[in-house]
Amino acid sequence: MKTLLLAFTLALPLVTLAQDPNTTDETPIDNKLVIYQMLPRLFGNKVALNKTYGTIAENGSGKFNDINDLALTKIKELGVSHIWYTGIVEHATMTAYPGLPADDADVVKGRAGSPYAIRDYYDVDPDLAVVVNNRMAEFDALVRRTHAHGLKVIIDFIPNHVARSYHSDAKPAGVVDLGAQDDRTQAFAPNNNFYYVPGKHFVVPSGYNPLGPLQGPHEDGKYTEFPAKATGNDVFSAAPSLNDWFETVKLNYGVDYQHGRKTYFDPIPDTWLKMRDILVFWAQKNVDGFRCDMAEMVPVEFWAWVIPEIKKVKPGIIFTGEAYNAQEYAKYINQGRFDFLYDKVGLYDGLRRLMRQEGTPADITHVWKTESRGFGSHMLRFLENHDEQRIASYDFATDPRRAIPAMVVSATLASGPIMLYMGQEVGEPAHGVPGFNTGDGRTTLFDYWGVPEHQKWMNQGKFDGAKLSTEQRQLRDFYQRLLTLAGSSEAIRQGKFYELQDANNLGKEYDQNKLYCFVRYAAGQKVLVVVNFSDSKTYHPTLLIPSEVMTRMGLDPQHVHTYRDLLGGGAAQPGLSLTLAPLSAQVLEIRPQ
Repeated sequence: MKTLLLAFTLALPLVTLAQDPNTTDETPIDNKLVIYQMLPRLFGNKVALNKTYGTIAENGSGKFNDINDLALTKIKELGVSHIWYTGIVEHATMTAYPGLPADDADVVKGRAGSPYAIRDYYDVDPDLAVVVNNRMAEFDALVRRTHAHGLKVIIDFIPNHVARSYHSDAKPAGVVDLGAQDDRTQAFAPNNNFYYVPGKHFVVPSGYNPLGPLQGPHEDGKYTEFPAKATGNDVFSAAPSLNDWFETVKLNYGVDYQHGRKTYFDPIPDTWLKMRDILVFWAQKNVDGFRCDMAEMVPVEFWAWVIPEIKKVKPGIIFTGEAYNAQEYAKYINQGRFDFLYDKVGLYDGLRRLMRQEGTPADITHVWKTESRGFGSHMLRFLENHDEQRIASYDFATDPRRAIPAMVVSATLASGPIMLYMGQEVGEPAHGVPGFNTGDGRTTLFDYWGVPEHQKWMNQGKFDGAKLSTEQRQLRDFYQRLLTLAGSSEAIRQGKFYELQDANNLGKEYDQNKLYCFVRYAAGQKVLVVVNFSDSKTYHPTLLIPSEVMTRMGLDPQHVHTYRDLLGGGAAQPGLSLTLAPLSAQVLEIRPQ
């Protein structure tokens, strides 16, 4: 895997409509990271009790040390290049440790707490340490161990909000805590770190029941905060609702939201400087990238300033933004200097519909043709992450095999990163009711819990998959073959793209509502990707690659070519008369005979 060195000294080129409607004029950039996302709290947890609202003593927690050499070897064998360790930074929790009291349950979601309600930007989650007082050293050892296996480390950066209890007891000497010098008489001041509701006490949302029938620490329906601070999802009220991010407070980047979003960016706001120092702290711990939570809720001007600042400290470090407004993608890449953005509202949502037998491949066409046109290499594709429902859940697709054609498209459509979420590769369905998570098809972030199908693969730390079913082993083998191919194929990593839907729409047994095909081609390799989203019908199309497309790929259309399935294996075939079983995919390497 190549070392990724990204520079943005030049803006992305202006995009103009290509004459041919089946391709774009984007020059692909080899950004094919293969990312494995895990929550260490869940990854290494061997306890299978899964008691609703269970404590850490009852339901267990994974540790940094559980991600040992054997685990890392097995992860890398999947074809992975980067691991996103989610939930590393210390966050609010109902669990107490010596010198680290439990937070007030009235402003914590779940017994374990949300990893996105940060309590100390300069510390790590004590749940993840074998020896709590040695927790940072155990994290440092994990970083070194990960690097020793040729893998890169990504962690979260949560810039928009912090826990209501935020206080850093681990900050380096000379660091002034967030809010310590704020003028709390002002709802907004350019150099305040928080927004305030002067003269008002914070009000816990009516009806919040932190632990159901159980009693949480300090739970009484009250939380002392005066003056009240604005809530993380831009609620400038002392009394946020139960549906708001009431456990968090909004950080102030110099935007006066209540007066027309007027900005105060010169001189540089104090929050910008503090956030830069936090990023530098982690960069100097040798992490290789940041996944930036809710990046669009922070002004793009901050990113345009801070990302180059951090790359001065560690060139090659990557920034991935969680983003949901497709109209703003180009701005956050060009101006904001992000290396990558989430492709959730485009490709993920379209493929979700297809997996549920509800959409058509026209949704895929819309993504490359319109939504991410010109910067597909900068879009991170995925089918699961901690925010989304499990494919195998009752709430999504039930059958994890429905991911096969969709994951092939996600991994091969462009040259940007592809991500796999722990447990996806063995069809984890997220059954059960953990507590704050009420069983909505997502693996809980908020509760102490085991991940049963993942635990079968982990097999009490043997990481040998001995407890998996035959079907699960086949599914994991598919992901390993696909991700390894995506990370090693020249055509997929850096090849140009041409869609073949129009070329085949009149073909016998080519159903444009269920089949999708395209080519990716580079100097040394050409591949044809074809998938069948139908869960019930086998198709037998004879595909056509027009002579002008063969010429475009550097192949002589007068010559005979062979086609070998790099994903499924087997011998090269002399033609394109295919059999496409339900929920299948082929990646055919094209070679002159």
